[in-house]
Amino acid sequence: MTTDLASHLDRDAARAELFDLLRIPSVSADPAYAADVVRAAEWLRTKLGTLGFAARVDATAKHPVVYAERLDAPGKPTVLIYGHYDVQPEAPLEEWVSPPFEPTVRDGRIYARGSTDDKGQAYAHVRGVELLLAQGDLPVNVKFLLEGEEEIGSPSIIPYLQEHADELRADVILISDGSRFAADVPTITYGIRGLSYVEIHVQGANRDLHSGSYGGAAPNPINALCEIIARLKDEHGRVTIPGFYDGIEPLTEQERAMWASLPHDDAAFAASIGVPALPGEEGYSVLERIWGRPTLDVNGIWGGYQGEGSKTVIAAKAGAKVSMRLVPGQDPERITRLITEYVPQIAPAGVRAEVVPHHGGQPMKFRTDSPYITAANAALRRVYGRDAVFARTGGSIPIVAAFADILKTEVLFVDMGLNEDAPHSPNESFAVQDFENGILTSAYLLQELGQA
Repeated sequence: MTTDLASHLDRDAARAELFDLLRIPSVSADPAYAADVVRAAEWLRTKLGTLGFAARVDATAKHPVVYAERLDAPGKPTVLIYGHYDVQPEAPLEEWVSPPFEPTVRDGRIYARGSTDDKGQAYAHVRGVELLLAQGDLPVNVKFLLEGEEEIGSPSIIPYLQEHADELRADVILISDGSRFAADVPTITYGIRGLSYVEIHVQGANRDLHSGSYGGAAPNPINALCEIIARLKDEHGRVTIPGFYDGIEPLTEQERAMWASLPHDDAAFAASIGVPALPGEEGYSVLERIWGRPTLDVNGIWGGYQGEGSKTVIAAKAGAKVSMRLVPGQDPERITRLITEYVPQIAPAGVRAEVVPHHGGQPMKFRTDSPYITAANAALRRVYGRDAVFARTGGSIPIVAAFADILKTEVLFVDMGLNEDAPHSPNESFAVQDFENGILTSAYLLQELGQA
């Protein structure tokens, strides 16, 4: 690995500052943490200000946006670095080995909520800029856009982009908010799945009923909900919603061959998550199902008595949260409309079923032959000593489609994390080495972009 910048990296200071940021519980979904979300934004504004950026915190309808710019490289490209400082809720708290907002290092990994998604990765770019500034001037013009609503679907970001479009103009938008293919495999992501997120609500009787007095006659919303969920997919792993697959962009033979050549092992993948099998849509490999095919998954379910012991009731209502990951050719608004129409049709007699939409995001796919991709590969080669592989990601980043639509700017994904970091789960973590390599990758990439 080239060490021209690595030898100047202050690893202890970088880790200490990241820990300060991770200690702020900036949970965007919970109003109880609203003040902490603002505190995290102000922390980032202050840090960027110390690096000579014109930095500010802009209010939105919900959580603030941090914007900063340093435009000291006339004639050079302008890079807009996007990330988010909000985090997922910490629940279930009892499953955390160490407190979620007290960063703890175990076995070379930083355990904390937001460590990999996305504070660690976003902050690696801040430290990458700081590393370059310690050696002289920045090789490109740099803007930061750090939002506080990504984990709730970025509801305020489109109005913000529309209002600030001229200020946010850039030659390329750099994002690190996902996972590499493997620990020793640098990865450039060229596609993301979209998202349609809904709730299914099922209503039965006008009150909870005694299961002895009414069982066998009254409709049971929990049973009905289970029937509805079971009918959303068939025995071949395909979603049954009429029109769900219409217009999907098929995987190319080149993509399927490229992904088949990657060092992936189904058995090892299954073992890594502690399951004996990997069910899914027939006719597609695991990587193809994760990166290039749509899904439907129940993310939460409720109804009836949840306390200790027994309570023999037929609940009056039940519900489930459902996410559908989408691929190019699918529109989240259309998919949401299709499931909204379909669920009442398959509801058993005696209950009322409705779909409540939440948020969504467009699927995106990018070209792999741009000069920005070439620069990213060169930077990753300097850190990892090998060329990057090309992959899509199964996750969704709603803002990306807005970037393309409003700013008309090419997006470059250079992810620093790994799936084993457990983003969104208890005991989320980020390898110390990955954080440090992320800082170097960011600095080298800005250098390479300055020469492009």
